[in-house]
Amino acid sequence: MAEKQTILGRISQLAKANINALLERAEDPQKMLDQMVRDYTNSIAEAENAVAVTVGNLRLAEADYKEDVAAASEWGTKAAAAVAKAAEFRAAGKEEEAEKFDKLARVALNKQIGFENEVKAATPTIESQRKVVEQLKDGLAQMRDKLDQLKNDRDSLIARAKTAEAQQQVTSAISSINILDPTSELARYEERVRQQEAAAAGQIEVASATLDSQFALLEDSTNETEVEARLAALQAGNALPELEYNEWDD
Repeated sequence: MAEKQTILGRISQLAKANINALLERAEDPQKMLDQMVRDYTNSIAEAENAVAVTVGNLRLAEADYKEDVAAASEWGTKAAAAVAKAAEFRAAGKEEEAEKFDKLARVALNKQIGFENEVKAATPTIESQRKVVEQLKDGLAQMRDKLDQLKNDRDSLIARAKTAEAQQQVTSAISSINILDPTSELARYEERVRQQEAAAAGQIEVASATLDSQFALLEDSTNETEVEARLAALQAGNALPELEYNEWDD
């Protein structure tokens, strides 16, 4: 009985195990899940063997019980038959023969009582064994359910653990970026580029102003040349060229 209780206790403990709570405390959830699958599988195999032995013993006890019940009934029938035979001989005045059957009836009744006592003694034991077997079967069913749950949820739980690990790595990387802050270097480089662009624009503007002044001087010299040419024409008695213009309709 102690061994059965130990098996029942182990089954109950494993069946009630909170997988999620165990995973929260695990350093490596995937390894722990693999180990839990192995442990559950091995424990279920051991429990199945133990339950099989217990069920086998129960079936033997039940068979013995049925045999004892049948034997008690059989010996009761024999006792009744012996008593009836003794009564026939006694009615026929054959007391000696009647006494023989009375003795047989007593023997049969003793046998009947012996088997009945065995039946009475076996009844609580068998009832107890039946309860233990039911508990063991229920525990095994729970363990199998837990194992199925563990296998079904394994990929999901591992994915969650890996996601959490990836999130931690990203957070760590972001923290490193914040510490280095490369954007400040980019900002300084952008400012240098802007200064170079401004200097180039200034140079273009200065160059443009110089060209304008040169063209202005050229236009002034062109006007002086035209004045001298017209003066010479007048001095030579020539008329000045007339300006061509359009007459616009009002």
